[in-house]
Amino acid sequence: MSAITELDVSKLTVGDAYKLLIGAIVPRPIAWVSTISLEGRLNLAPFSFFNGVCSNPPSLLFCPVNHADGREKDTLRNIREVKQFAVNIVSEELATQMNQTSADYPPEVNEFNVVGLNPARCVKLDVPRVQEAPVTFECELLEIVKVGPGGAGSGHVVIGKIVYAHFAPGVYESGRVQLDKVNPIARLAGMSYCPVREVFELPRPKLPPPSANN
Repeated sequence: MSAITELDVSKLTVGDAYKLLIGAIVPRPIAWVSTISLEGRLNLAPFSFFNGVCSNPPSLLFCPVNHADGREKDTLRNIREVKQFAVNIVSEELATQMNQTSADYPPEVNEFNVVGLNPARCVKLDVPRVQEAPVTFECELLEIVKVGPGGAGSGHVVIGKIVYAHFAPGVYESGRVQLDKVNPIARLAGMSYCPVREVFELPRPKLPPPSANN
């Protein structure tokens, strides 16, 4: 029997700690975040440190990690300024375009134009959404939490309240999101992604009734 491997994570380099996180925390859903600057410049970028928070109020979070040279992301700066953002869900059909928007474009570059996507109007925000996305959540900023000292490897937790949702035809029916119509992908380590191919169900466990002696 092989011996287990143990790590003192506090002694890892920033790069090795990052590889550990993205290799072990899988699969990760992808927030394709669209924002706008005060000057009206559009931005679109993917983030795989992303999840829901709670349903009262309906909220989500994503975590923009600083660039390798320590710079903060354009997405974070725009949200600080405008207090709004949209989270677009990535389908398999949009994987290549999503990946291209992860490039380190300068702030004046409009990623919508670069990858040939249509910025559509939101209902409650001034921020654009990805018209081609199967699901989009319009979000108002609740809080930004700084994590780390700043510089490379540090980041922020951006928490937003969902105020409106958009769905492609057939995606939202009878009060439920139809997974097979969303066709989402998730992030793995390195350059790897995965689709949702197989699904299984487990019923919620039930506790036994309390004993008469209790």
